[in-house]
Amino acid sequence: MELVWSYSTDALDWEELLHLYKIAPLGHKKLEDLKTVYGNSKYKCLVYKDHALIGVGRALSDGIDCSYICDIAIHPDFQGMGIGKEIVTKLIEFSKDHNKIILYASPGKEPFYAKLGFLPMNTAMAIFKDKEDALDREIIYEV
Repeated sequence: MELVWSYSTDALDWEELLHLYKIAPLGHKKLEDLKTVYGNSKYKCLVYKDHALIGVGRALSDGIDCSYICDIAIHPDFQGMGIGKEIVTKLIEFSKDHNKIILYASPGKEPFYAKLGFLPMNTAMAIFKDKEDALDREIIYEV
């Protein structure tokens, strides 16, 4: 399978990215929000097959201390083929000189990321804008 990799959003069809988020599924995002988060991300990976966007991932970085990998999305027709693993591996490579690389995983995906070297953190905590949704999806829990 011939894949084309891009590390820039210069030629990105934003509507295609929005659609990929919906079907991956990574949730319903606003187009303008996606433009903002990708614009603020230091590292980006976009994967195409036959000119169609089939995978993405990004990382926020301060350049030295912390890189945060997020939003790994693979088209359902291409899941399970190692594309997500390749995206995360590339983002790790881009982030290799940081003191720590943090990744936010959807519940149930921990074993996948553990194979790539990520370990659970004892102290990770979060504040979500939609706390009830995050509680319902068991992303967070109350102590």
